[in-house]
Amino acid sequence: MIYELEDTSKVLELFAGWEETLIYSCLQKVMGKIYVTDPDNPKSALAFVGGFAFYAGVPDRELMINKPEGFVIMVPQNDEWAALIEECFPDSSKRVTRYAIKKDTRFDRDALEQFVKQLPEGYELKEIDSELYDKCLEDPVTEDFVSSFESKESYLKIGRGMVILKDGKIVAGASSYTRYNEGIEIEVDTAMEERRKHLATVACAALILRCLDDGLYPSWDAQNMNSVGLSQKFGYEFDHEYVAYEVDRTERTH
Repeated sequence: MIYELEDTSKVLELFAGWEETLIYSCLQKVMGKIYVTDPDNPKSALAFVGGFAFYAGVPDRELMINKPEGFVIMVPQNDEWAALIEECFPDSSKRVTRYAIKKDTRFDRDALEQFVKQLPEGYELKEIDSELYDKCLEDPVTEDFVSSFESKESYLKIGRGMVILKDGKIVAGASSYTRYNEGIEIEVDTAMEERRKHLATVACAALILRCLDDGLYPSWDAQNMNSVGLSQKFGYEFDHEYVAYEVDRTERTH
């Protein structure tokens, strides 16, 4: 049987050393949930938030087969967990490589401010408010800017986001995919027809500055090498590759 763990301190040791802010979100009970099969003395755990599932501890088949519904990006702690994912989902999982970025970036505010000034004529840079939150949910390209949060009220309270509009439509942006006590995890995207105009650069620089003003760390994790390259513009450094599995895959926009 699967249980939602209320006392997340019971699994701190299982996730120890795993530098992933989405896990922090769950452990700190800011957002997301921790699931276990033994709530009294857990030996295995699943941290789930925003479509990402992180598996730690002793590989547990029951925990694995009772995956969250829908498309899930599963991240195994080790090869044993990876083997269990492949065993449980032989036809519906795709093994992919993702790219972890170091968490100790020292940002150059002057450089970030110069990036923001690159906003092309005819475009507007705005912070996500109540009205723009609703607009984000209208398009698959921008939905993930806000959709991991349980409500609009939650996003407006603890989330951060900057979007770029053209003729009143959101065409690019950078936002908090998730939030943890000390910072956010950045989500960035641009409409296909608006790419190669430096819009993602402008939005990310503006969001990083907003986070610095609020004493928050803007963490970055990359799905591909293009994302790694974009992060390096702002001073981030590549850390390491890691394995993940896209399970119950559907077409994605980013």
